[in-house]
Amino acid sequence: MSDLLTRSSAHWSEAGRQGMEAFYKLATDDYRHLAQAFDWRALFESFQEVAGERSLRLLDVACGSGKFPNALVRHCGLGDATIRPVQTALLDPSAFSIAEARAALTPPFYPAAEFETTLQDFLPPEEGYDIVWANHALYAIPEEELTEALEQFRAAIAPGGAGVIAHSAAAGHYVTFHRHYLEAFGDPDAKPYISAETIVAILREAGAQVSVHEVDYDSVADADDTDAVEGYLQRCVFDERIPLSQMQTTEPLANYLSGCQNSVTWRFPQRVWLITVTG
Repeated sequence: MSDLLTRSSAHWSEAGRQGMEAFYKLATDDYRHLAQAFDWRALFESFQEVAGERSLRLLDVACGSGKFPNALVRHCGLGDATIRPVQTALLDPSAFSIAEARAALTPPFYPAAEFETTLQDFLPPEEGYDIVWANHALYAIPEEELTEALEQFRAAIAPGGAGVIAHSAAAGHYVTFHRHYLEAFGDPDAKPYISAETIVAILREAGAQVSVHEVDYDSVADADDTDAVEGYLQRCVFDERIPLSQMQTTEPLANYLSGCQNSVTWRFPQRVWLITVTG
């Protein structure tokens, strides 16, 4: 297990709940933007029409705390869609995350299976899934294991199904902040987060049909909400050692953060690729 994955798993635990809750004060809005950037209701209804009387099968990769399904219900009217209950399989290396996601699911999503594993070690069932998604979920995968992980992602998609990956582009906050953080505080051997551009390149090289929709927005906090900002930034890199005050005085991270703050708000510029995968 890589150092990044080890630290990520430690954050997704009961001991890390306070940091998780601080992170979601800002990051919950990620899921609203993703929900509103795509016609998810039409996607689910079109797959249900093909499936007929069978319930749709969904795989939630690195399910986290189950925020994204709830965002679809809240912002896309998925609860009123013409679909049967969605059999939802939860995949995550953290048992804590699986339990959190299971407890958070609301109709039309219902827990159907649980896989406590990484994506690269996952063995998809033969029937596959109508929809496979990984939303801000692939950052902790080591670069040398990314091709294998994406092969398993594609293998999990049933014939005629689709995969959706939401991931920060190279110019987006998650990748940019992590790069500057490593330059300021990181182990010289630590690897930066993989960008959405790299994911798309690997998928296309493997023969997948890929389409990309870019979603741009800001993650916003009040200027004086330093506890939430500190918790958010620490969890962006799965590292609680460095306080916000030290981040703001250590280059090159300090310069990046100064550009994200004014007297009224913090604004972290997100550039996310919503990647649809077929074939």
